[in-house]
Amino acid sequence: LSGLDPAQPYFQGTPIEVRLDKSDAEFVDVIHTDSAPTIPYLGFGIGPAIGHLDFYPNGGEAMPGCDKNALSQIVDLDGIWEGTRDFVACNHLRSYKYYSDSIIYPDGFLGYPCASYGVFETDTCFPCPEEGCPNMGHYADKFKGKFKSSFVKLYLNTGEAKDFALWRYKVSVTLSGRSKIKGYINIALYGSDGNTRQHQIFKGTLRPDNTYTSFIDAEVNIGTVTKVKFLWNNNWINPTLPKIGAATITVQSGEN
Repeated sequence: LSGLDPAQPYFQGTPIEVRLDKSDAEFVDVIHTDSAPTIPYLGFGIGPAIGHLDFYPNGGEAMPGCDKNALSQIVDLDGIWEGTRDFVACNHLRSYKYYSDSIIYPDGFLGYPCASYGVFETDTCFPCPEEGCPNMGHYADKFKGKFKSSFVKLYLNTGEAKDFALWRYKVSVTLSGRSKIKGYINIALYGSDGNTRQHQIFKGTLRPDNTYTSFIDAEVNIGTVTKVKFLWNNNWINPTLPKIGAATITVQSGEN
């Protein structure tokens, strides 16, 4: 039984006979996309974990792509009716859009077991545990009975628009060079199954011999890494012509 952002008003905090609960089926998975408090944030979705597996994409409260201005959202690619509904309840409706996308991405939407979204954004919950990470949506039932704890909260990030699936990588770059300089570092990953766009992993003072670590939520599962592109820039002309390189780059896949 899959709960797609089950309702918060009149249901949250009620007895289990009234609302969705893990006792309602052999396996209950839940996608939370609009769990901010109804007052004052108009969150429509229930916040607490209530299933066997509870997924909180992007933290479960506000979804990327739902903060477009009213006009651009109403005149949506999917038509005025779809756009108007998204303007009124975009976060709430993301749950079924993620679910439908999950059907065509059996290896996508990996949910990382974690205490909170804030902890998920550190490297504490990365990579997946030994038993693997459940897939949010259609294929969540592959993990039926694999977790012993009574409630399992799972976190992941999604894209702003269809296709929503992202794949998480951890990238560490150790710089080489002679002097520090302000600027940014971009990394692109190339693999046997596809390539990513450039992702900015750091912006600020670049110091040789320092290691900079960040996550890349890539729009493609690249498979086996074959090449990494490193690019740095300081956005302005420097007459001293500074040079910075990457001494080492380490890429870790969240899945395995």
